[in-house]
Amino acid sequence: MALPQHGHWLRPAAVLLGLAALLAGCGGGASTAVGSTTVSASPSSASPSSGPLAVFVSRDVLTAPARVAKTALGPVGYREIGAGPPLLLIMGLGGSMDAWQPIFVAALAQRHRVVLLDNAGVGDTAALTVPLTITEMADQTSDLITALRLGRTAVLGWSMGGMIAQALAVLRPAQVSRLILAATQPGTGKALPIPAAAAAAAAGSNPAGVLSVLFPASAAAAAQAYVAGILRYPGFYQAPRAVIADQGLAVQHWMTGQDPAGRRLTAVRLPTLVADGTLDQLNPVANDRTLAGQVPGAKLILYPGAGHAFLFQDMSTFLPAVQRFLG
Repeated sequence: MALPQHGHWLRPAAVLLGLAALLAGCGGGASTAVGSTTVSASPSSASPSSGPLAVFVSRDVLTAPARVAKTALGPVGYREIGAGPPLLLIMGLGGSMDAWQPIFVAALAQRHRVVLLDNAGVGDTAALTVPLTITEMADQTSDLITALRLGRTAVLGWSMGGMIAQALAVLRPAQVSRLILAATQPGTGKALPIPAAAAAAAAGSNPAGVLSVLFPASAAAAAQAYVAGILRYPGFYQAPRAVIADQGLAVQHWMTGQDPAGRRLTAVRLPTLVADGTLDQLNPVANDRTLAGQVPGAKLILYPGAGHAFLFQDMSTFLPAVQRFLG
């Protein structure tokens, strides 16, 4: 059963103001191609871009109500857009539903019932026991799938969200139809570690530092368009600092092979797409190759010159690849 959201989200004003300041400090505009449609993002305005897809973004993504589903593991905050076969988007460390670029979501929602959720302890989603684990977050995600009666759903997980997606596929394969693992690591204990400086910047409170590890310096326009997009969400928010710390420990636990689900991905027999940018500062490309090698028949796509946020940096090529994979 889904309930209207009850509005107690934590919205760190300092981060929001920092992102706005970054956006205001970037001169010029940015253009992002989505399929055959090009949408211009104005850095000086929070108004929706022009064009048919931009209208879709304004009406369906930015105004979609945040709701709360009752599950066996407590309330889970989510948002739902579009119609068609279900597609679940799982966010990474420190993010909320509002960290998905609206244009990206809108493009997927043209063919799919897209469901975005907040991970444990973020927004209206119930916190789980400490120490937090990837498996626990996967269990909570599974309960949302059950509560919303999604049946078998395609799952796209970004970064930590990709770890949750892997655990979900291992633990609840009957709930997953296809698996898209974006810029994420295997949980075998053999993954190359996240470089310490990049990890600290990603988990930090400095927006410029966070963006620096998501997008390479050569992709300033893509970073600018991303910030412009997420700031269009009313009341943009992210995870509380304490939750980010808990998530960081869960990621470490996963990467060192201490989460049993991470060691069982080789048992998964699902169509799987692994993708990343070759300049990902948080995930050495060798990890992508290792991850793709764990699932029989998995497809690997690497985007030259792209970073951890390759899925937004290279939307014009990644989105069509996703749509072809989903069928």
